[in-house]
Amino acid sequence: MADEPVIAPDQLKPGHPKAFKIAGVLTMISLVLMVLGNHHGNVENIYLIGTAALIGVLIAADTVMRRNGLKK
Repeated sequence: MADEPVIAPDQLKPGHPKAFKIAGVLTMISLVLMVLGNHHGNVENIYLIGTAALIGVLIAADTVMRRNGLKK
């Protein structure tokens, strides 16, 4: 324990943003394709499309923030 370096939270790498964007887009596509499922009523469709739209907004906001230098 004494030989481990002290690391600040901002020194840790956040991950792979491109992989997260690809996973988000694939999730959006799968949610929209679920609308074509064999269910009755439109309540499920509202939640599926709303969740896909929310993921799209989050991906777009992340892209804009990274482009403007507000996020690493």
